[in-house]
Order: sequence, then C-alpha cells, then structure tokens
Amino acid sequence: MDRLWAPWRIGYVANADKEETCFLCTAAGEDDDRQNLVVRRAEHCFAVLNRFPYNNGHVMIAPLAHKADLPDLTEDERTDMMALMLEIQRALRARFNPNGFNIGFNIGAAAGAGVPGHIHAHIVPRWTGDTNFVSTVSDVKVISQSLEQAYEAITGYFREGGQHQ
Repeated sequence: MDRLWAPWRIGYVANADKEETCFLCTAAGEDDDRQNLVVRRAEHCFAVLNRFPYNNGHVMIAPLAHKADLPDLTEDERTDMMALMLEIQRALRARFNPNGFNIGFNIGAAAGAGVPGHIHAHIVPRWTGDTNFVSTVSDVKVISQSLEQAYEAITGYFREGGQHQ
C-alpha cells in the first residue's frame, strides 16, 4: 500500500463531526485576519482562504451574518458578495495566473455544502493540466503552495492597490 502523508489534514478529519461553532462566523467576528485566513473584508461580507483547498488560492466568499440560503440575504449582502467575488477573482488572476476558474455555491448538505448553515461561494483557480496522473490514478490532489504563501499573495495584491478596475 502506498502512503501519502498529509498531517495538516488531521485538524479537518478529527473535528469533522464535532464542529459546534460556525468557523465562518468565528472568522467574521474576530480581528486576527491572518490567523483566520481572511484575505479581504467588505461592509456585508468577507473573503477567506479555504483551509482544505481544492487548488492553490481556493477562496470562499461569505456574508458576515449567519444565513443559509440566497433568498435569506439582503440586497446589500448579495451586491457586496458579488463585488467581492469580482475583486478576489481579479486578485487571483493577477497573483496566480490561472487559465480559468470554478465559481459557485453549494447550498445545503445534499449539495455538498460543508457548512450548510452559512452560505458561501467558492472561487477555485484552475490551470490547464492541473489534473494529472497523481489525482487521476491515486485519487490524490497535490497542492503546491502553502496557505501562508497564498494569503500573502492575495493580501499583497490589495496592499499594493489592486481593487476594482
């Protein structure tokens, strides 16, 4: 049997069924954005790196308020989410140079939502050929960048003046 060591995943595996508080609400309510991987804040929503990403630079956009579905959001929250999604996509394009993106919502547990009570959109950068023999044959995904490096790349974009163009 082949083994691929990924000790950073233990935090997810060990706590998958024990999550009593919403990590998105925690991230929204605390001031330590680096610790919580919050890369950008807006008036009604925020952007946070996914701790268990599908690809380098995988970001989630969520409202500050704990709401489960699109109809639950106010018009201001929906508008703010879309504006922030555009800003993050620009930042990812500038810093990661992807060939494309997967952008979308998983609403409800049956649709694959990891946090079904707090709606969030995923923005996943994609590169031509980012599925390779390791992911195809071994059902393993290799993420080639640390969360800290991704955090610095995205927040650096905004520190250097990257915004709506």
